[in-house]
Amino acid sequence: VQLVESGGGVVQAGGSLSLVCAASGFDVSEYAMSWVRQAPGKGPEWVSTVNPSGLRQYADSVKGRFTISRDNAESTVLLQMSNLKPEDTALYYCARGPPSPWFDEYDYLGQGIQVTVSS
Repeated sequence: VQLVESGGGVVQAGGSLSLVCAASGFDVSEYAMSWVRQAPGKGPEWVSTVNPSGLRQYADSVKGRFTISRDNAESTVLLQMSNLKPEDTALYYCARGPPSPWFDEYDYLGQGIQVTVSS
């Protein structure tokens, strides 16, 4: 099993960015897939989850600004982020599993990708 994130970078506040998680070694349609982030000096924060039925869940801090989706054919999970704020600056991780603020409760975790939002 492997999860590889791409699409991070630096963006100005109010801008948009999309993260892609490329999954291999399993069928993404059979698992809840999540995004988790960790800001400098802070603990992990659950961001969003798409479960096998397609139900999408979001943390209050990103609701209305972020959209999670899954492409079963491409085996990818996408996180579209808009109206970004400086407080969204963090390392973003793709994870296999239902919502949790703790890294060790996920089956697998990607290597993480940096998102920096400048004010």
